[in-house]
Amino acid sequence: MQGGGSQWRLAVPTGGDTLRQERLTRDLYDTLRTADGLAVGFSDEEEPAEPGHKGVGAGEVALWAATTTAVARPASKVLITLIKEWCAKERHRKVEVTYGGRSLRITGRPDAAQERMVQEFLDRADSGDSAVPEDGEA
Repeated sequence: MQGGGSQWRLAVPTGGDTLRQERLTRDLYDTLRTADGLAVGFSDEEEPAEPGHKGVGAGEVALWAATTTAVARPASKVLITLIKEWCAKERHRKVEVTYGGRSLRITGRPDAAQERMVQEFLDRADSGDSAVPEDGEA
């Protein structure tokens, strides 16, 4: 991974369809790369996504995103908002967002409870709180 600031890992699960995953990941990359305050790139398959993980997975395409501004909170909100808007284009789109050992799945059709999970994830990610349940789905 490169870039400064807070680093996030983004993966687009497609149930094993590698070509679809690559196409959707590149589309998400194109959406995110133009945002102010964010740096985005493709994860190295040889490098672990996080400490304790072996890598992004065989054939899996993933992105990293980093906030590049001094104020990480607005940039992280922009990142999550862009991901939510991207997912909303097709109801079956999903993005797994991992930050600081926590993960959250954002879907194309979140309900109110899922929106609360996203907000809590953002709040805890920005505060550095490690008492967040992993693998939430929104």
